[in-house]
Amino acid sequence: MTQRAWPAWARLHEIVDLLRLSIPIAISRMSVMLMALTDAIVLGQIDEAELPFVLNSWLPIGVALGFGFGLLMGVQILTSELSGRNETDQTGRIFRRGFVWSLVLGTVLTLMVYAGAQPLFDWIFVAINPNTEISATLTTQTVADEVAKVTRILALGVGGFMVSMVCSFYLEALRRPILVTWVMYFGVVVNLVIDLALVAGFWGLPQMGAEGVAWATTGSRWAITVVLFGLVLWLTPALKPSVPGPADEPVRQLAVGFGTAISNVAEWGGFNLTYIIASFISLAVNAAYGYTVQVMGVCFMLFVGIGTATSVRVAEHYGRGDLAGVQRASRLGVAATFLIGALLALVLVAFGPWVARGLVDAEADIDGLVLAPMITSLLVYAAFATTFDGLQAVASMALRAQNRIWVPSLIHIGSFFVLMIPATYILGISLQRGAAGMMEGVCLALLVAGGLQWWVLERKTAHHKV
Repeated sequence: MTQRAWPAWARLHEIVDLLRLSIPIAISRMSVMLMALTDAIVLGQIDEAELPFVLNSWLPIGVALGFGFGLLMGVQILTSELSGRNETDQTGRIFRRGFVWSLVLGTVLTLMVYAGAQPLFDWIFVAINPNTEISATLTTQTVADEVAKVTRILALGVGGFMVSMVCSFYLEALRRPILVTWVMYFGVVVNLVIDLALVAGFWGLPQMGAEGVAWATTGSRWAITVVLFGLVLWLTPALKPSVPGPADEPVRQLAVGFGTAISNVAEWGGFNLTYIIASFISLAVNAAYGYTVQVMGVCFMLFVGIGTATSVRVAEHYGRGDLAGVQRASRLGVAATFLIGALLALVLVAFGPWVARGLVDAEADIDGLVLAPMITSLLVYAAFATTFDGLQAVASMALRAQNRIWVPSLIHIGSFFVLMIPATYILGISLQRGAAGMMEGVCLALLVAGGLQWWVLERKTAHHKV
């Protein structure tokens, strides 16, 4: 009897290559969510009632960062393609172009978010809010004012986010992700120190609550940016003269990133809009739902590592015209997503109560609603959603690395705007299912997004349409 051959994508050298690239990237990307989680934990121990100010402030910030993250991703894709053709010494022009774009983009987005924060939140919390009793102690105008204050502080870090993204993408595409990891965890330490100083009031400093959290995020981001930029100049061909690229290269670099930018606006903006919807129910629901989504965000960073590594590997094979390699890299990324997703789901279900207790004090409450039991119940939904959240990210990254740009974007728009926002509103508010309804809407959107992205990727890789 003939034994069935082991799938080509599952061979040891393929797995080792994926792990070697994805693990440091995942650990690096996880640092962003660890900063947010650190902020939430420190604030939750001092004044959990101010957490909604931070969560809701990320609506314009998240949209800005998501757009920039996507638009600048062309740096990684094109650098990986050149590296795959053994033309690493020519990648400097890709970095320099992306760096200039990051400066322009960072300046424009900072001004837009800073100027628009107060009008935006006045409109959301005062003009259109269907529930004027979201808090037993605060008026909707007070909530709008506090959220706007936090947003303006966070806006001052947007430029740093843009530049650091370009530096990270470039170093990772040159297969130096461990450097990025070390720098990002340096940022985690800086963020924690500022949190302890300005939120917890260590060293005799005043406790600034949500505003202290915002200053910690902004300060740590600029520290990360300075170090990453120095490493790029020191260790890479970023400033090395290179021959002019193809005439369409700048357009293509933007086109690859623009599709991702639209997807990120849909996904990041959609999720941050659900924070607003949760706050329309009550600030207590907003806090419990927000903690749960932040836990999902930490899990999601593992998939970002897998997806980024898959994207780099697919782009390298694509640059060489290796169709079989593109297929192997894509399918291995999907398989790794399902495996990691299953493990994370088990952890969230088995250790949900302990995770909740780690986030907030056992007796912490907002307006009489104890948060820990609410978070524990919502983590069951998160366990289901996590795998599909990872699947939509990994599959869409693998598609874009093959120049399939707009189909993933349309799926994201449909899933996160057309489906998730109405679903969470109807289930959470109209049907009065509260926080559980919010998570049910999220699960539905992620199931659709993950399933469709995977289906499109498999059709493309199966037919070798590169």
